[in-house]
Amino acid sequence: MPVPYRLLGISGSIRSGAFSTAVLTALAEAVGSDASFDHADIAALPHFNQDLCVEPLPAPIRHFYAQVTAADGLVISSPEFNHGIPGVLKNAFDWASRPHGASPLKYKPVLIITSSPAFTGGVRAQYQIRESLISALARPVSVPEIVIGGVGGKMIEGRFVDAATMEFAKNGLARMFEEIGMLSK
Repeated sequence: MPVPYRLLGISGSIRSGAFSTAVLTALAEAVGSDASFDHADIAALPHFNQDLCVEPLPAPIRHFYAQVTAADGLVISSPEFNHGIPGVLKNAFDWASRPHGASPLKYKPVLIITSSPAFTGGVRAQYQIRESLISALARPVSVPEIVIGGVGGKMIEGRFVDAATMEFAKNGLARMFEEIGMLSK
């Protein structure tokens, strides 16, 4: 039996009961034994400050780097705040992008999912996330954008329950698994 893909889920919201976190949880359950999911706690990361980029790095940063490094790919599920990327997620990208050119994000496949109570599903944040990842030399997976509009109406008792969206997201994961396979050759 092949070893499952190791994925790191990063929620762009640190709110208790965040829709983005519920989407990650549902996706982790939907992929079953095809992948193992770890989850990053980006709320633990200090605000990015170049002065802190000295050895030893703060413990939360070392832990986050280790999680990103150990993962075969990242799955980012994020809301859109004021037509853009949440600050806490951008902060995580800023940390993970260091040292420039040799960061744990370099060549890392990333699947991006955005959601919003609005019908647009966070599409504007989708592009800002992609731009930040590309500048850090990560590899956003080329799939049709996975955007979840009206996300609040797709929740039951704190769980994301939209089967059509999960199927669409699983197709995106399948494409990411192909990319991981190509990178490992």
